[in-house]
Amino acid sequence: MRLSKRGEYGLRAMIALAEPANKGHSPRMMQIKEISILEGISAKFLEQILLALKNNGLLHSKMGVGGGYYLAKPAKEITLGQVFRVLDGPIAPVKCVSQMAYESCGCPDEETCGLRFVMGDVRNAIADILDTATLADVVKRQRAARKRLGIK
Repeated sequence: MRLSKRGEYGLRAMIALAEPANKGHSPRMMQIKEISILEGISAKFLEQILLALKNNGLLHSKMGVGGGYYLAKPAKEITLGQVFRVLDGPIAPVKCVSQMAYESCGCPDEETCGLRFVMGDVRNAIADILDTATLADVVKRQRAARKRLGIK
């Protein structure tokens, strides 16, 4: 389990889309170019990422003037875990503890493997955090940090 650039950029884009709209759009709609500039992400790479999120039901898009991408559900209903799994796959440091893509690790006794026990705990701790933290939670934390620092 590793957060790839694809996963990081996807999460950053989703957080940007979760920010409340300034111009009355609800939900917030942004064009790829807008997100790309705001987050410093290659537009071409971002397009692939957003398409994957759209194909997995986390985003919708609207074509034409005034169009762009927007969240498919309210930000409080989309967890970081959902986005992570779409872009980076299972949340498991070793395959034998994955709940979504289990594979035998080949150790002699998987039932009593101490490493597997610990890696299962790691997987569960990470999944618990990612599956309870929503986009709305992240936006709230960002706002609080910006307010504390006197930023925007």
